[in-house]
Amino acid sequence: MTALAHPATVTRASAAALTRASTAAVTRASTVARSAAGGLPRFAVVGNPENRRVTLFADAVRSAGLPAPRLLAWADVLRDGARFTPGEIVRIDSPGENAEVERLLRGAADPTRVEGTARWYTRFTAAVREVARAASAGGATLLDDPAELAVLFDKRRCHGVLRTAGVPVPESPTSGPGAAAVGSWAEARSVLGAAGLRRAFLKPAHGSSASGVLALESDGRGRFRATTSVELGPDGSLFNSLRVRRYGSEPQIAAIVDALAPDGLHIERWIPKAAQAGRVADLRVVVVDGRATHAVVRTSLSPMTNLHLGGARGDLTAARASVEASGARWTDALAVCEAAAACFPRTLCVGVDLLPKTGWRGFVVGEVNAFGDLLPRLTGLPGSGAEGLDTYGAQVAAVRSTQGKSGTYRARP
Repeated sequence: MTALAHPATVTRASAAALTRASTAAVTRASTVARSAAGGLPRFAVVGNPENRRVTLFADAVRSAGLPAPRLLAWADVLRDGARFTPGEIVRIDSPGENAEVERLLRGAADPTRVEGTARWYTRFTAAVREVARAASAGGATLLDDPAELAVLFDKRRCHGVLRTAGVPVPESPTSGPGAAAVGSWAEARSVLGAAGLRRAFLKPAHGSSASGVLALESDGRGRFRATTSVELGPDGSLFNSLRVRRYGSEPQIAAIVDALAPDGLHIERWIPKAAQAGRVADLRVVVVDGRATHAVVRTSLSPMTNLHLGGARGDLTAARASVEASGARWTDALAVCEAAAACFPRTLCVGVDLLPKTGWRGFVVGEVNAFGDLLPRLTGLPGSGAEGLDTYGAQVAAVRSTQGKSGTYRARP
């Protein structure tokens, strides 16, 4: 499905989703009383105190002239639970980049290990549900919906939700009705062959930051090559690495996939992406309260464009010009991202990975990230309503805007 080549198709496919998001942004179901501090929102953040996500959000709150957010450390929440007070607006932030929290969630003493994502997922989603229960009991309102987070952190389910809503996504044999279960390299090999996928991405169902992702290529004669950041230990254990490497030995590829398989696997077609300055390119687009507010181009010499794996920020102005030169419209690209975000109307902010096809002639959505807003110093897109604001400032402004309409903040239905 080529979104930008056929704007009318995108409009028809995503109209219902966009309508839901628009309606949700205006009609919020559960009203929370104003805070005692002159009607100003009072934020609470569940996060890791040392994480710059928490710091940047707190900076945005203070810059808006609001009381500093109350911080609940993930480590404390996982051990002792959470308590909230009436009127608090609760942001659930990433539990990542903290060894103790990682141990509590994943049960691994070494935070560089790749395995254990299924256990992480089970414990994280249970913790989020408990935070939601505590927020409800305390009269607080969540900016992140527990059920939607559970979908966002399962690539198979997320892919299926997007496809059902008409959002363009890569072909996948592991999501939606009749999806194939992949429990080993032998099964993955069989699924790839049955789907006719000679180039595909194999991903841990609950992974993030490209951890455990393999870009697989087959020559059609039974030989495979994998590009990945996984480091395979001598004993078969898997480690995250900051260096992208290639494995051309099928026994090594099989060892990696067999170690990942117990946590769940997702397979999708490898979409040949557009290029910028001789490097493959994609975009991270942040959508706040249903509107695309920020975008960054990511470029790389490898299939993974993640900045921590050697990717670099590209030229957004040039990317927009390339889209327009292909005969498409930049607004259609943003509409695809907004349609993806509309599938999660009760979550204030998501980051959409938008994959441009060769020649910038169409886009598909690779992933939707619950914690995809860490783009320091990036200000809002022209016409987005977030000009001059970073991603966190845009979220604070969205909350204040909703509150300002009636003097209260309303959580989306």
